[in-house]
Amino acid sequence: MTETPSAARTEARRPLVVLENVNKHFGELHVLKDINLTVHEGEVVVVIGPSGSGKSTLCRTINRLESFESGSITIDGQELPEEGKALAKHRADVGMVFQSFNLFSHKTILENVTMGPIKVRKAKPAAAKDKAMELLKRVGVDHQAEKYPAQLSGGQQQRVAIARSLAMEPKVMLFDEPTSALDPEMINEVLDVMTNLAKSGMTMVVVTHEMGFARKAGDRVVFMADGAIVEENTPHEFFTNPRSDRAKDFLGKILTH
Repeated sequence: MTETPSAARTEARRPLVVLENVNKHFGELHVLKDINLTVHEGEVVVVIGPSGSGKSTLCRTINRLESFESGSITIDGQELPEEGKALAKHRADVGMVFQSFNLFSHKTILENVTMGPIKVRKAKPAAAKDKAMELLKRVGVDHQAEKYPAQLSGGQQQRVAIARSLAMEPKVMLFDEPTSALDPEMINEVLDVMTNLAKSGMTMVVVTHEMGFARKAGDRVVFMADGAIVEENTPHEFFTNPRSDRAKDFLGKILTH
């Protein structure tokens, strides 16, 4: 099998996020089953699959928002700390964008973006403000800097949430279904920001139902079902030639409408 350019590129990069034999239960439910996944620096990995397949749990486990019982997760060679200051430092290196925007409603857009760098990175307020305005301009909402989250549309709030994560200069960005709470006309404005971020070389793990984004921006598609990674491939190979019956069934249901 000939290697695609993106696969060859990935092989040359260093591993940044490595999950080895990760298992997690919610009570009797085995939600992550022996997960093995390596995300290389600068790679965009898109995680797809039916509801309840473990995608969001996988994403949240990388950031230790969910604990896990066995296996290991390393970020840039460092094993995930369990708690305390070491975990807070780890979270500063791993950006997270959720379904709900999780902005502080009583703070302005600018304050939302500058708070992390000032409090966690100990950035000087003036430098943090300059950086925040630059990032808000990058995601197209710099003119809204003095407003409060409730004054913005859902799409604008999600773009602010992306800028807030970028302000921490993370090594990797995790997106947990970032467009699922948005009205249809707002989805593309967020996906456009994410696509540009992918092109800029940011390492990204994206859990999404947006197959167009997976095709366009992903280096690799990881398909999950019933808590396990069933297959992974380049977007082109996955969508045109899925290998597993489970993936064929999934694509048959979502791509026929």
